[in-house]
Amino acid sequence: MTILLVAAVALIDADGRVLLAQRPEGKSMAGLWEFPGGKVEAGETPEAALIRELHEELGINTWQSCLAPLTFASHAYERFHLLMPLFACRRWEGVPNPREGQTLAWVRPDRLRDYPMPPADIPLIPILRDWL
Repeated sequence: MTILLVAAVALIDADGRVLLAQRPEGKSMAGLWEFPGGKVEAGETPEAALIRELHEELGINTWQSCLAPLTFASHAYERFHLLMPLFACRRWEGVPNPREGQTLAWVRPDRLRDYPMPPADIPLIPILRDWL
């Protein structure tokens, strides 16, 4: 089975809210909410992938020193096994804007369960909630 490495980030604003992005129509798992991020390309670190993805998807800049490893997801989907480190980030430059058709929402930690998420993301919620 193929292992897919995807890096994700919990962007946390000054009010302690977490940014979620809704997967747009036409993508797999469209309509579900997820932490921003994306595939780690060959030769790329998870941190470098996040810095690239945050710039591409949300138009914001951050730095490796601002990405704190928090936890990870390991989940078997039908066609691949997902390994997804989740980082926490409280410092970035710019205002997150949806650049790829996604909808964004700033969510209080105790409301994260109100947003339907892919199966791999669900176990991350209590860890993130307890950490915040």
